[in-house]
Amino acid sequence: MSATLFIVVMVVLTALAFDFTNGFHDSANAMATSVATGALKPRVAVLIAAVLNVVGAFLSTEVAKTISGGIVDDAVVTPVMVFAGLIGAILWNLMTWLFGLPSSSSHALFGGLIGAVLVGAGVSGVHFSVVVSKILLPAVIAPVVAGLAAGLATYLAYKIVAGRGGRRAESGFRHGQTVSASLVALAHGTSDGQKTMGVITLVLITAGYQDSGTGPQFWVVLAAGLAIGLGTYSGGWRIMRTMGKGLVEIEAPQGFAAETASTATILASSHLGFGLSTTHVCSGSIVGSGVGRRLAEVKWTTARKMLYAWLLTLPAAALVGGVAALVANTGTVGTVVMLGVLVVAALAIFSIARRSRVSSDNVNDSDEVVVTTAKEPAGVR
Repeated sequence: MSATLFIVVMVVLTALAFDFTNGFHDSANAMATSVATGALKPRVAVLIAAVLNVVGAFLSTEVAKTISGGIVDDAVVTPVMVFAGLIGAILWNLMTWLFGLPSSSSHALFGGLIGAVLVGAGVSGVHFSVVVSKILLPAVIAPVVAGLAAGLATYLAYKIVAGRGGRRAESGFRHGQTVSASLVALAHGTSDGQKTMGVITLVLITAGYQDSGTGPQFWVVLAAGLAIGLGTYSGGWRIMRTMGKGLVEIEAPQGFAAETASTATILASSHLGFGLSTTHVCSGSIVGSGVGRRLAEVKWTTARKMLYAWLLTLPAAALVGGVAALVANTGTVGTVVMLGVLVVAALAIFSIARRSRVSSDNVNDSDEVVVTTAKEPAGVR
């Protein structure tokens, strides 16, 4: 096996590992509200989401093309740079998962990749106009649009509940959540499922195994779809607790409104090739559903913590990606060293997480458990 092929194989496997973390990090986007309202049992919810994530990955490749040939110049990017960017993305995903913070896996990937390319190829290696138009602007606009749509939909939903008998109408919305949550999962697959496809395609192009300007091959689509599906099925319960219980005490009409608004926003953005954060959209929808019902329903303290994480995601992942690129670019030994750092750091984070375990059995408990016990010594409650 040549050195180039070895690096490509390692990068592809690391990309699929990122895709897995993307799945469990973002499974809450589709199913947190349905699990919180009792519309779906936790394990049933993540199974539905996993299957539809895989299906959604096959529906579009526009976002994949944005990543493989849009935000960076594939003529100067090397597989090692992509590998370094993935390290930044994975570590940020794991850290925010540990604290139950619904940050953007997408922006972690973009940040890690940008940081690695800036270090490895310089400013000319990044297409900043594309970064602004297809990543930064949607990051600001999409959550606001989704939140406004969810707020209006929630207001109308409660008008329906009040006019047609509360319990029967609310039961109808709970059943409707099965459909709306499924649509969010499908939309998530069309958006986030493509991001790893784009990364793998970028690696194949930069290594000379695929022509520049071409889209992802079938095996790439299949592998990425399965990886994010498996990650989604694993649950990501820590973040699901935050989104289901930490932002708004959600009732069925709110959940239905939030999921419907999220689906429409994500599908429209995927069609346009925007590198959208489904986490931002779904969080905006949930906040909007709280405002639409009553302003006091929103837990603004949690919302502020999430906003801080959103603002830090791109620069933090870029910093880690840049440092990883400095080490990995020294040669094969440097690349192997960074792989070892990634594995050790991931094991350490999972070990810490076991001290305050969140599962399908306690996902609907208070979200405060995650935030506090993660910082306390073992055995303290």
